[in-house]
Amino acid sequence: MSEYHDLIVVGGGPAGLAAACAAWEKGVKDILIIERDKELGGILNQCIHNGFGLTYFKEELTGPEYAGRFIKMLYDTGVTVRTDTMVLNISPDRRVQAVNTHDGFLDLKAGAIVLAMGCRERTRGAIGIPGDRPAGVLTAGAAQRYLNIEGYMVGKRVVILGSGDIGLIMARRMTLEGAKVLACVEVMPYSGGLNRNIVQCLNDFDIPLYLSHTITDIVGKNGRVEKVVVSEVDENRAPIPGTEMEFECDTVLLSVGLIPENELSRTAGIEINPRTNGPVVYENMETSLPGVFAAGNVVHVHDLVDFVTAESQRAGRAAADFLAGRSVSGDADLELACGDHVNYTVPRMLRLANIDKAVGVFFRVNKVMAAGTVRVTDAAGAEVAAFRRQHMAPGEMEQIQLPKVLLEKAAGPITISVEEASE
Repeated sequence: MSEYHDLIVVGGGPAGLAAACAAWEKGVKDILIIERDKELGGILNQCIHNGFGLTYFKEELTGPEYAGRFIKMLYDTGVTVRTDTMVLNISPDRRVQAVNTHDGFLDLKAGAIVLAMGCRERTRGAIGIPGDRPAGVLTAGAAQRYLNIEGYMVGKRVVILGSGDIGLIMARRMTLEGAKVLACVEVMPYSGGLNRNIVQCLNDFDIPLYLSHTITDIVGKNGRVEKVVVSEVDENRAPIPGTEMEFECDTVLLSVGLIPENELSRTAGIEINPRTNGPVVYENMETSLPGVFAAGNVVHVHDLVDFVTAESQRAGRAAADFLAGRSVSGDADLELACGDHVNYTVPRMLRLANIDKAVGVFFRVNKVMAAGTVRVTDAAGAEVAAFRRQHMAPGEMEQIQLPKVLLEKAAGPITISVEEASE
């Protein structure tokens, strides 16, 4: 089956929903969303805890409630949706090959594409935990789906490796379901999750957090995890002999990082940022392929879905502008570079003609800071802008707004760095 659509959105999670709605509002009336799951909503469907929507809707919602609001917005439009459909390939000429049981093989041509595939979890194999290979070792997200959607209790005595937000949320969730969470173990000297989740999910339930520790052995000789060995690590993350602790448990949950889903992006020849493992994007979320945009966790891993929504709306509106001939493609006027204590920036390339008054830039720092200053400088060392912050941490994404009038005066590249406040 061959079809043409003005805009094809790959992924029906929060990013895809927001991008499609924004493009529709800006005049694109032939939009197709392709979602591999059986229903829209993405990962939000299994996130039954509250805390979503505080920024965007100004009220506290659960994940399904947040997704439901955008699904309702979508159904008030004429956007076409194909669920239970797997995208197999995206080509540089904006052709999308997909398959499902109803239509068979689909060969689709798009005027523009928005990539919104989200991200996946790192597994035990990705981080190389030694030991036996028994049942009971799961990623935190898989355990969340089993518990919240499928209705299966995954264990009774639990150790969590990693302090990302999903792991912290699952520490609380497992406790509320009657399990005993023995410890949350983090290899870094700081938590990878939001501070509010550390307080609400660990501290409120007296669950210990062991920073600068990791699991060095998993023992399970009868088909199921029996215990884990946890060791302290040095500044190089190497286990320190003599610091071993044993925890008798039947379940290990891994919350050891998320990876943007970019196999399709790489196949299409899109330039990937090695710092984020997501596409390099311009100010309007366009990738290195003209007419192909990306947004949400497929670009970089977000901490709040509200930020995913804002970023994806930018991509949807930009796709509409591209289709209408209102945007500029091609080389960048300025490139954003990472200075001291900055891991990455999104976007990385700026074309001033596509910026109205200012451009928002997301970034993450590489250490916990009580206070500091975000400094933006140009190639000549001149300060373009500076922003004070009272607290910064790797687990919390930062955002700044760079006015166009200041960028027009700057000599590229632009460097964003963080200066820690002196004691």
